[in-house]
Amino acid sequence: MIELQLSLAQQRLVLLENGRPLRSYAVSTALNGPGEREGSGCTPRGRHYIRARIGDGLPINAVFVGRRFTGEVYDEALASSHPGRDWILTRILWLCGLEPGRNRLGQVDTMRRYIYIHGTPDSEPMGIPLSHGCVRMRNTDLLDLFDRVAVGTEIRIDD
Repeated sequence: MIELQLSLAQQRLVLLENGRPLRSYAVSTALNGPGEREGSGCTPRGRHYIRARIGDGLPINAVFVGRRFTGEVYDEALASSHPGRDWILTRILWLCGLEPGRNRLGQVDTMRRYIYIHGTPDSEPMGIPLSHGCVRMRNTDLLDLFDRVAVGTEIRIDD
């Protein structure tokens, strides 16, 4: 069985098979820290699952807006023309909470908060919290992870 475990304190995502670590990836979670409230800009904690895998077959650095490929591929020229844009690149793993009242339903619903695991420009640092709530990864790491997980794969996000 494949599952994921994310440590906010360590800024690491671990891919487990039958409880044994297979891969470990540096990530960047929310600058605002952990939290579940809508509008908080925080990364939600607890048990989740991958609700959707988006972007299969698209090029590395494919740009997404509203979970749709824009037709753009991120590069320095595109970055220069859109300063301050929160880039969602390469692939999206859309998360859904499994714990009603904690990360599912109402004002704490992870899915309705559009919390993803997604790629980010290679110029962005990993291992430190900087996102708006999502889990950012290096694009090559995300491609590796994307090919190893399915819709329904569980992820536990802990402090």
